[in-house]
Formats: sequence, structure tokens, C-alpha cells
Amino acid sequence: MSEPIVILTEEPLGPDDRVNIAKLIDGGDSPLVVLVPANTERHLLVDFLENLSLLEVAKAFRDLLAEAPDPQSERAQAAEALSASLAALDGLGGGVTGEIVDGGAVAGLVSKVKALNAAQAVVVTRPHAIADTFHTDWANKAQDQLGLPVLHLYAGSGFIGDS
Repeated sequence: MSEPIVILTEEPLGPDDRVNIAKLIDGGDSPLVVLVPANTERHLLVDFLENLSLLEVAKAFRDLLAEAPDPQSERAQAAEALSASLAALDGLGGGVTGEIVDGGAVAGLVSKVKALNAAQAVVVTRPHAIADTFHTDWANKAQDQLGLPVLHLYAGSGFIGDS
């Protein structure tokens, strides 16, 4: 059996993501481990600027004025995203497992990659203009800590991030 591939996602994986992961595996039997963070630890100012850069002015101000999310609600959303992601990748590679990551998303990815001696790490996110531009996105942070290439895919598309 091949070495595992660890996938960190902030979005529920779907059919397009399945196609991308299937291409990555290329018919191999690598086990897939999906990680979904319980809390994405977003930064209020960065989120505000991000929404403005995408011309989502109403969303920028709505998010700015919103209350902090409830931890139980965040965990429930993460569980839903994990369930959808496992279903989307079912039957690929040497099997698909997953878990919810408490604490930092990147720290969870780094820890799991090291624990499994994984051959590859994949980060699936929405585009984040500010973080992607300044290379402070999850993929870049993980790559800096792991010392191995981290593939950064944008959710629901065939686009690859710059990590």
C-alpha cells in the first residue's frame, strides 16, 4: 500500500474536488485522510479586506458586524463538511478516513502528516486574495513547517493556488 495523502479542507469537498484528487492519486492505492478544522481562525480585518477585494461590500459589512460564532455550531458545521467530504471521495485510493481538527488547522495538518509519515499534503480552500497574495495561506504555512511540497487547490474548481 502507498503512503497516505493528508487533505485539509475548509469547505465540504464535492464532485469537482473528487476529480482533482482522483487525478492526484492516478489510480494508486494511497489512503486518503481528510481533515476539517472545527474553527478556521479567521482574522476580522483580513476577512473584511478580502470581501471588499472581491467586491462583496454587503458581505464585508455583514461579517464585520456579526457576532463570534458559537464553538458548538462551528463543530457541527465541521462535522457536516467532513461527512460530505468523505462521501465525495468514497471509493478513491486505498480508502478514505477523516477527522475534525481542534486548534489550528495548519498545526493539525502538520501533526497528521508527520504522524502518518505521509507522502503528500493537500490544502483545499476558497480563494483568499489577501492570504494568497502575501503567501500567508494554509498551504504556504504548512509547506514552511513540513519542508515538503503542499498542493493548494481551490474548492470546486480545477485551479491550483500558488504555494
